[in-house]
Amino acid sequence: MAVKALKFGGTSMANAKSIAQVRDVVIADKEARYVVVSAPGKRDSSDIKVTDLLISLYEAEKSKKREIMDIIERRFTDIISGLALDVDFSSEFDKIYSNAMSGASYDYIVSRGEYLSAKILAPFLGYEFIDATEIIRFKKGVLDSEETQKLAYARFAQTKKAVVPGFYGLDEKGEIKAFSRGGSDITGAIVARAVHAYIYENWTDVDGFMVCDPRIVKDPAVIEMVTYRELRELSYMGASVLHPEAVFPVNVAGIPINIRNTFHPEAKGTMIVKYEDILRGKFKRKENVITGIAGSKHFVGIFLEKQMLNNEVGYCKALLDVLYENNISLEHMPTGIDTVTLVIDPVEDSVLAEAVATIKERCNPTTLEVDKGLALIAVVGHGMSRMKGTAVRVCKALSEADINIRMIDQGSSEMNIIVAVEDADYEKAIQSLYNEFIK
Repeated sequence: MAVKALKFGGTSMANAKSIAQVRDVVIADKEARYVVVSAPGKRDSSDIKVTDLLISLYEAEKSKKREIMDIIERRFTDIISGLALDVDFSSEFDKIYSNAMSGASYDYIVSRGEYLSAKILAPFLGYEFIDATEIIRFKKGVLDSEETQKLAYARFAQTKKAVVPGFYGLDEKGEIKAFSRGGSDITGAIVARAVHAYIYENWTDVDGFMVCDPRIVKDPAVIEMVTYRELRELSYMGASVLHPEAVFPVNVAGIPINIRNTFHPEAKGTMIVKYEDILRGKFKRKENVITGIAGSKHFVGIFLEKQMLNNEVGYCKALLDVLYENNISLEHMPTGIDTVTLVIDPVEDSVLAEAVATIKERCNPTTLEVDKGLALIAVVGHGMSRMKGTAVRVCKALSEADINIRMIDQGSSEMNIIVAVEDADYEKAIQSLYNEFIK
């Protein structure tokens, strides 16, 4: 029998009404046998996510913890009563509170939202509950993929239908270890691979992966199909529908991901597939020049110039050594004959000043300028490699919008073009690129 793995995000698990819609989605599909869930998210724009409440519980002084725990308990008891479930979480709440008071780890505390969420959905669906601690292992702070898949294969072979909490597992010491925020997507991908799912459905509150940020462009088009590589590029540059690391477990197994909307299940959503499968004809999509546009603001640019720089062996290494010594992440490093540009993540003024002073001392540039207000925008798509003049169209669109390009960089794969503009021009740049390539 064909099997699907499904993951439901925080908005889908926010309250009794949304969880009832989750059940409708699952029950309507006989292939939907394995489900991963996030912690309850916001019920409305003024609400607080359960994970954020748990972070507050961890950080609060002991005298304040009871008040926060009461709020968390009400969130879950409201859901339980709204679903008319015959379950009692009193002992679960007592354990979490007791552990919080005795100094339990951050990862343990923040993981309890997913744990309780799954403990609710499992009986509501009539599925078995499988704790993520049974199947997911970390080693030296990162996912131990080999051990995790071995445990997961064995565990799921024993059950036909199960609900699993996302976001966490166990480290080599047997202690709770959590992924980064959004890590339930990774759990879903691990489960999909372990149960040999033919598709991994990731259910959220949007109709699919948008071409660009809907907060900037009104009603942007939904991407019908995107490749894993395109998704990685877009996610890295700021698109946030799916955790960027979630593609690895399913990519290895060749399992496509389908982004779906719990509150609009009729929408087909976005398919995420291997590019090689498109080339082989397994999947067909309408080829556009670009697939998506994504970006982020507030980067720092360090612009250096030095005569005869191209003749200095190790100059770029010396620059990178300075960044490494100051624990500064490098985003891009375009070069010219006599110029180098370092685009770095935002850092504290004192750290930046120290790095700049060291660069001046060691590298002796003729000129050095620092710009703290740069936005990076990526135009991504496999179609760019087969279409002449894409970079020209990017420059034309920005020029006509009266936007100055501070930097432009094209990847060696010809799958993305990245431009740097002033923060103040970021939204206008996204809109102008959307109008040029999509509208």
